[in-house]
Amino acid sequence: MRRRRKTKIVATVGPSSSSPEQLKALFEAGVDVFRINMSHTSHVLLGELYGRIRALEAEEGRPIAILADLQGPKIRLGTLPGGKLMLREGQRLKLVRESASDDPNVLPVPHAEVFSALRQKHGLLIDDGKVRLRTFAAKPDSAEAIVEIGGEVKDRKGINLPDTLLPVSAMTEKDRADLSAALELGVDWIALSFVQRPEDVAALRKEVRGRAGVLAKIEKPKALEQLDAIIELSDALMVARGDLGVELPPEAVPGRQKQIIRAARSAGKPVVVATQMLESMLQSPVPTRAEVSDVAGAVFEGADAVMLSGETASGQYPVDAVSMMDRIAQAAEADPLYQSIVDAQRGTPEETTADAIMHAVQQVTHTIHARAIVCWTGSGSTGLRAARERPEAPIIALTPSEQTARRLCIAWGLHCVLTEDAHDLDDVAERAASIAYREGFAGAGERIVVTAGVPLGTPGSTNLLRVVFVGGS
Repeated sequence: MRRRRKTKIVATVGPSSSSPEQLKALFEAGVDVFRINMSHTSHVLLGELYGRIRALEAEEGRPIAILADLQGPKIRLGTLPGGKLMLREGQRLKLVRESASDDPNVLPVPHAEVFSALRQKHGLLIDDGKVRLRTFAAKPDSAEAIVEIGGEVKDRKGINLPDTLLPVSAMTEKDRADLSAALELGVDWIALSFVQRPEDVAALRKEVRGRAGVLAKIEKPKALEQLDAIIELSDALMVARGDLGVELPPEAVPGRQKQIIRAARSAGKPVVVATQMLESMLQSPVPTRAEVSDVAGAVFEGADAVMLSGETASGQYPVDAVSMMDRIAQAAEADPLYQSIVDAQRGTPEETTADAIMHAVQQVTHTIHARAIVCWTGSGSTGLRAARERPEAPIIALTPSEQTARRLCIAWGLHCVLTEDAHDLDDVAERAASIAYREGFAGAGERIVVTAGVPLGTPGSTNLLRVVFVGGS
């Protein structure tokens, strides 16, 4: 199956999409990566979903990536008097390190780490920012705050602290158990929530030990302060606009989204744009025009992938949502302005042979109107370098590694094909041409551009560019 777009689609699996029949329908509608949200998934269900997706992969004969998204720590209120409180603008409150309170002017926050880091003038956002507080005094076990935006708060509602660098690990004991279960099965990507600093990503990398790709979710303003260092330690990024939009002013999110996409692309790391992309399709068979523009905007910005969350996990129209996202991406990529926009964002290649070769591949492909670029890639690095250039021609990534083929499903423009390593330089060219023809990317007599590394089979040795004519068989 050949996709007619280069931007990939990530879909979250849930009650609306977990059966073998539903998974197949979603894949055929356009899903490239299935996301499993560990906040709502037991280890038993994780194993069942993994088995169903791998069975689908075998049936379709195409690699499919599986992403396990770790929950991360949750900061929540304790128990309130009567289960809820109505807070008024200008009201003064006391925050205490307790699990419960029966005083209407006291909010229990049962997290010692909050009070150890909370300072004067720090903001607290309750229930996704519906209620906002600002501290005017802070002590080791308590704080005083004033209500800036009032409203009703209920027991156990979440708290966001956009100004506070919390001294907590991005992984809880639950996350470590979930990580172990996911790695034992063989998932392709691990998404890390609550990233505040590069050390959070480094800690996950240490536990993963190369068994899966590490994807850092950028959902905390503190992460933006060290974005380059976080990107360097990550294999991919996600613009997690849900929490990011709570902790930042809403009007700041689009600019930050562009910043993250461009930084990730410059580093050659895949980047996924997520949250509320087609939110109305939870209940409606068609999206709003604003949602269509939002998805198209991410495509025009050069994101590697766009993601559906509740739309496919619990929505009424999961397949329609994927089909709509597929059509939006295809239309954006076919727009006359698309290529000029992504070309304008292309960075300067790094001073390495591999980067110079891939930059030249893009130029040669454009000049001779080659039908496809074919990359021989063992570790996947050559495929990612090709994707970073955002060429006009489709990219076929040939790899002997099933793990590499699956991981690359998240990257822009890569059509991954499992095949054994090339035997010699003639085989490099002949098999590339044969596969390009077989997969429907080039016809007889048309040209493709092939890149590989010599000596053959040496990871990271990309140093060969060759123009090849395609035969008819």
